[in-house]
Amino acid sequence: MNKNFYELNKGTLAILPNGDESSLIYEDESRYIIDNSPMHIMEESCKYFGSSYEGRKDGAKNILGAEYKIPIIIEDSNNIIVFPTTSPRSDDCAWISFGRVETFYKIDDNNTKIVFDNGKEIIVPCSFRSIENQVSRSARLKFILTKRKNS
Repeated sequence: MNKNFYELNKGTLAILPNGDESSLIYEDESRYIIDNSPMHIMEESCKYFGSSYEGRKDGAKNILGAEYKIPIIIEDSNNIIVFPTTSPRSDDCAWISFGRVETFYKIDDNNTKIVFDNGKEIIVPCSFRSIENQVSRSARLKFILTKRKNS
């Protein structure tokens, strides 16, 4: 695997920051360290699937009527939607694949365990309420898009 390039795909579970300008990628059966920040990976993944990050963000903002921590549609035919755990421009921001989240649990006020549909688990430094809000936004985004596609 090219350690400098990664595009999100159906197997992606999460992209976590891993120090300065690198990311820890969780996939179905693997973990990778990529020599780029989560934000860079997001930007390149959007380009790979034919748009820009800003374009995807503006589209989702328009659909949701929200202004911050917007879920992003990476690739719409496979419903690949990811949500940020903090401000996307923060060095601490992780991206979670909405469609792969099975459930999540409060660990304490500042940490949440996310369980994915394949049984893998991660703990993110984010409140339960914040993850709950992000999952809800992502579900709303997916619902509206599906409704529009089927109209």
